[in-house]
Amino acid sequence: MVRADGSRQFLFWRISPTTSRRLANFRANRRGWYSLWIFLFIFLLTLPAEFIANDKPLVVWKNGELFTPALVVYTDKELGGEFETEADFTDPEFIEELREDSSLIVWPLIQFGAYRGDKELANRGVTFPSAPEWPRHPLGTDDQGRDVLVRVIYGLRISILFGLALAVLASIVGIAAGLAQGFYGGWVDISFQRVIEVWESIPVLFLLVILASFIEPNFWWLLLLMLIFRWTSLVSVVRAETLRARNLDYVRAAKSLGAPDRMVMFKHVLPNAMVSALTFLPFILTESIIVLSSLDFLGFGLPPGSASIGELLKQGRSHLLSAPWLALTGFFALGILLSLLVFVGEAVRDAFDPRKAVAAGTPPEPEIADDSTGTPATGAAQPKGADST
Repeated sequence: MVRADGSRQFLFWRISPTTSRRLANFRANRRGWYSLWIFLFIFLLTLPAEFIANDKPLVVWKNGELFTPALVVYTDKELGGEFETEADFTDPEFIEELREDSSLIVWPLIQFGAYRGDKELANRGVTFPSAPEWPRHPLGTDDQGRDVLVRVIYGLRISILFGLALAVLASIVGIAAGLAQGFYGGWVDISFQRVIEVWESIPVLFLLVILASFIEPNFWWLLLLMLIFRWTSLVSVVRAETLRARNLDYVRAAKSLGAPDRMVMFKHVLPNAMVSALTFLPFILTESIIVLSSLDFLGFGLPPGSASIGELLKQGRSHLLSAPWLALTGFFALGILLSLLVFVGEAVRDAFDPRKAVAAGTPPEPEIADDSTGTPATGAAQPKGADST
């Protein structure tokens, strides 16, 4: 619903004319608009990966008791066996006994896990990596007999989650640092600039190689280490916007009225700086995914055996001639994901570009006539009594 002031009402949210124009500009970029929906579809599809591809049943109803092996680890004895070890749902004899004693077993869509190979192919004497086989393994298997399609699903999920977490956390730290630099200026700005210059000169890859000899890297360790060195991405952008916004009239008025610095920074200055920050955010997400894939490819990323796109590319390099499907699958999976994010970033940049003031399908702003010539004026109207010269 369009209100009298030009804003739009959507359920309980009121969308200002500026935000409405930005959304219209974003939708006008069809490539970015459709890329956003494709990216969201991929993310929502891979997020519940355990319920889509797993070598464990989702639900087992046995003797009036409900089991969820996809979420909880059960021992062989808890499910009617004799051993205290974890139940092996890839064992045909165990599955046959479980089906005889259970009234309901629900399997996921793809009955292969990301961390165990296909025992049936191994029993048939198939050498790994094996070629694509429809419908069992449409993208083939890797050098451990694990389904490549399942590895891609799990790898895309961890890449997107890592990229989102790193982009959001690095943006928060970078925006706060840039806001403080630009707002206070003086020795605060100079000190921060010298620290950033030194910090960005540290070779991150060499440092990760050294740390890999002391600790075993995992998701959280990598996220922390990369956050320490990636928070400078938005500092210069936010600092420049803050230096400009702090001299605006309404900011000066707020200071004159005695508003505390924290209120002025976050209520009056930050909204102006967030425009540039949001424009760079999709590209920071792309860079974060590339960093994780590169570290996995070099062997300094996630623990060995983890499902990741970089690890798949590493296998593809090792079996480039004997199993080219590994390299092709990793290349297209990473390439499509990064292309979608770049297209979304371009659409966000167009949406916040002030030069694209009129999007396709939106009426232009009314022009103001110049009284002296009768022709439309391009700038703002002059106040009464102003000298026309």
